[in-house]
Amino acid sequence: MKQLALTFLIVLISITSWSKDKKAPLIGDKAPSFTEKTTNGILNFPEDFGTNWKILFSHPLDFTAVCTSELCGLARNQEKLNALGVKVAVVSIDEIDRHLLWKEFMERVLKDEGTNTKIEYPIVADLSGEVSKKYGMLHHSVNDKRDVRGVFIIDPDNIIQAISFYPMNVGRNMDEILRTVEALQLTQKENVLTPMDWQPGDDVLVPHKPYTSDELEQNPELKGQYYQKGEYMWFKRMKK
Repeated sequence: MKQLALTFLIVLISITSWSKDKKAPLIGDKAPSFTEKTTNGILNFPEDFGTNWKILFSHPLDFTAVCTSELCGLARNQEKLNALGVKVAVVSIDEIDRHLLWKEFMERVLKDEGTNTKIEYPIVADLSGEVSKKYGMLHHSVNDKRDVRGVFIIDPDNIIQAISFYPMNVGRNMDEILRTVEALQLTQKENVLTPMDWQPGDDVLVPHKPYTSDELEQNPELKGQYYQKGEYMWFKRMKK
């Protein structure tokens, strides 16, 4: 009986451990590491991107219309991403040779638009599906062999700060991804919050009343730097 109870306990611990290992990462979690072949060579993610902000961007299938529009959009925004200190890796369950052919095709599409834009970001060949499993990009009720459209925004300490998933038939909004990165960077740097529909340069919220009566008496200019809406919302002016 003792042996049976011990066996049951070991199995229970093993199942619990397996469940934890298979859990998709959440906001605030450390970004899972992986090493895979890419169109730029071997990538150790996120370590190879150092102290940059990082985006892991998944797509369902090479040479498809929506995916092509998205990855061309990423290429068009490489300068903006570089200016924000963001490194991007794209992942799908396709082999490296197919990725390389697709990359050439997309660069021809970009050239036809009148630019010589090159795709700088690596496209990961997640042929085993291990990367997709680690990041919860395989939604089995939809398709257990193709990634949904996932976006993981990761800070310089490799902590996941934002996650979004889109279905296979809806392309993502690059402006919203850039806006989210800028909001995250600002809120971390300034200890502020961004309200609904915030755009870079807009006023921001502060998490508490920004000054005491004594502080205002000592520095009357504080009153012009902040304003209140309702009982709980204090805003900091960002535009001078």
